[in-house]
Amino acid sequence: MDKIMAVYDVDASYARRFADVVNQKEKVPFTVVPFTSLEELKKYARHHPIEILLVSGGSPAKAAEEVGAKAVVTLAEGEVVPAAEDHPSVYKYQSADSVIREVMAHYCEKPQPLLVAVGKRAKVIGIYSPVSRCLKTSLALTMGQQLAREGKVLYVGFEPFAGFTRLLEGECRADLSDVLYFFRQDDFGVMRLRSMVYTWKDMDYIPPVKYPEDLEQLTGEEAALLVEQIAVECGYGHLVVDMGQTICGILPVLDNCDVIFMPVKEDCVSAAKLEEFEKYLQVSKREDLKDRIRRVKLPYHSNFGRVDSYMEQLLWGELGDYVRNLLKGVPWK
Repeated sequence: MDKIMAVYDVDASYARRFADVVNQKEKVPFTVVPFTSLEELKKYARHHPIEILLVSGGSPAKAAEEVGAKAVVTLAEGEVVPAAEDHPSVYKYQSADSVIREVMAHYCEKPQPLLVAVGKRAKVIGIYSPVSRCLKTSLALTMGQQLAREGKVLYVGFEPFAGFTRLLEGECRADLSDVLYFFRQDDFGVMRLRSMVYTWKDMDYIPPVKYPEDLEQLTGEEAALLVEQIAVECGYGHLVVDMGQTICGILPVLDNCDVIFMPVKEDCVSAAKLEEFEKYLQVSKREDLKDRIRRVKLPYHSNFGRVDSYMEQLLWGELGDYVRNLLKGVPWK
């Protein structure tokens, strides 16, 4: 059963709108309940334990404490200033995703019981190719956007210099480096992930690392364990995993995938690389992975314009049409 996140604000439209947006997204194991009356909030709390209380900055601190919430976060209407240790604050007038991300970051600063999103293991779609410049990341982003129109999708990119800041026009406070840090500290789960996940339209994504050095020490076993934990615990329907060449040992990650789409090209150098990859599978005694690999020759689009609209163009251009037809052949989608 989901835990309760209560929102107390005298502005009824804000409280209800915030609750509606977050409950529709279903990205955290909380049910958000709005309140505009402190008495109604206290009455509700007598029979429903409240895990997190978001309270407007003008509310009396003592009254908020009487609710008995395990964590209290203040919704600041002006400048966010350092608050008491037990009452951190976030800026109220930003997107619901940004508010939730900051609230989750504060929530995770204290020891919390393990929370696992209820549901089946996510289907893991791997995008990998030993061939360079084959539209691999464009395929992954297009597939992520398309699947997100039908369900909950998370894009995870193990690719250096991914260009997300430019493509998605925004700086991110957290990225895959932070995910790896908390994962290695055994302090990673759905709450921690939610504090570091961003959203493009309907697709969630973990921003790739800013510095390629952060991927140099990442082993295939470690990457595979991270992907599996997200797939099992974090409540997504699909994970799209964009695999670069920096991971030290790619086979464990490939083994985690339900299907692997491998973009290929027809020139002789690309053909030689694919042949060497198949020999590597044979020597490694992992020829069984061939059953999950689907080679795809992607359409080379030439009608793209501005970089700031590249993501939309991916979905609605030639590549988007190709991906929609490609996914029709995936029986478990």
